[in-house]
Formats: sequence, structure tokens, C-alpha cells
Amino acid sequence: MKWLRERVLNKELLVGTFLNLGSSLTAEIAGNAGFDWLLIDLEHGAGNRQELLFQLQAIESTPAVPFVRIAWNDPIMFKQVLDLGASGIMVPYIQTVQEAERAVAAMRYPPAGIRGVAVMNRACAFGPGFNEYFHSANSKLATILQIESAEAIKNVDQIAAVDGADVLFVGPMDLSVGLGVPQQWDHPSLRSALTKVVNACQKSGKAAGMIVMNEQQIEQALAEGFTMLAYSSDGAAVVKGMKSVSESFRKHGQTAKAL
Repeated sequence: MKWLRERVLNKELLVGTFLNLGSSLTAEIAGNAGFDWLLIDLEHGAGNRQELLFQLQAIESTPAVPFVRIAWNDPIMFKQVLDLGASGIMVPYIQTVQEAERAVAAMRYPPAGIRGVAVMNRACAFGPGFNEYFHSANSKLATILQIESAEAIKNVDQIAAVDGADVLFVGPMDLSVGLGVPQQWDHPSLRSALTKVVNACQKSGKAAGMIVMNEQQIEQALAEGFTMLAYSSDGAAVVKGMKSVSESFRKHGQTAKAL
């Protein structure tokens, strides 16, 4: 297992990207590209549990730490993903303290939580690693809660104060839509909401995270106090790269016609 929670809570700058293709090959490429962490997306991504296993196996041989975004705040999803060896879980659309507490409980073994205990799984090396994993998991797994709605912003101080809520991670697309200002990244309502997230994290000793929508937002996010940043995805990188190659051919084709 590779752990990152301590560095997260120390507010180190940790950068990552999303994996939404369900591909073990792009997961391995991303893992060797220099990111601190990778987010395997089971909420909006193309992969299922089988592809998740293959991606986790691919990332294991790289320096990157694997996190997984589950589709919903469902305890069943937590234990399935954690047993496969994820180093942390991102939980979408957390809006209340009760939802945050439910997520944290699903991350932890009893008596601190409700996660089922099993020996024969990948996280425990199918038995030999059980004792070490069992005594480390509650304190070393990272819990990342997504803040994506006006209701979440209203309750953000209380959510950040929940023990075990390590990162409040903003989904700017959903949050901008929820605030009635879709994709208006510089709108005062969105900027104010982001400030509230950072302030809540600072008061509770938690980390603020966000996926930036373009390269120009990186410097702004750092200045505002976000320390866990994501940009782009394996799918977006493939689209951008393929379009660049295609446009290169078309440009040379146009030049040839002109001659």
C-alpha cells in the first residue's frame, strides 16, 4: 500500500489527474508521468469494478498513489473499492454533516466505523498483510469529500469539522451549476463559495482540493489556498493529442494544395 493522507493533512502541494477511460494502459502512463496521485473515476468514468482492479494493478508499479471516486455515498461501494487496495476514496455530492459522517464511518473499521473486516482481499495481500493493513487503514486511508452544491456551501464549516473528513474537494462544474452560474468560473458567487471552502478547511486543519478547468486557474487556486489540485484526465489528454496530430496533417495538406 502507498499512503498519502499525512502529506495531504500537512497541506503539501499534491497534484493529480483523473482517469476516466477505464484503461490500465493510460493509468500506467499517468502513474509514470510525475503526478502525486491519480483518481480512478467510477462516478462518470467508463470503467467498472473489473477495470478498477486492472488500473490499481497498473498504478502499483508507478510512484503515484491511487484514489478512487465512487458513484455515490454507499457503504457497499466503499468496502468493495477499499478491499481492492485503493489508498483513499473521493465521495461525490456531500451536502450535510450527516452525509460526511456516513462517508467517514464507511471508511473505517469498527469501533471507529462500519467497514466490514475481511482477510482475503487484495488490500491485505490475500492474508499475509492483514495485520499490518488492519492496524494502519483507519489512520492512513484518505477520505475526500466533494463539495458541489449550494447546500454544501451552507454547511461547509460543519462538514470540514467532521473527524476523518480529510479533504473538501470542489467540483467546480457541479458547484457552478448548483449556484446558478454554470461554467462562469470568475462569477462572484462561485469565487465566494471557494473562499468559504478554503476558510472552513483552514479552521478545521483539513486540506482544500479542486479540479481546475484550465491551466490559467492553477496559479489562482494555489493563491487561494487549495493544496490538492487536479487538472484534466486521461481521456482529455488523448482527445487533445489526437486532435493535435490530425490538425498537423491537415495543415500540411493545405500547404501542399497551395503549392
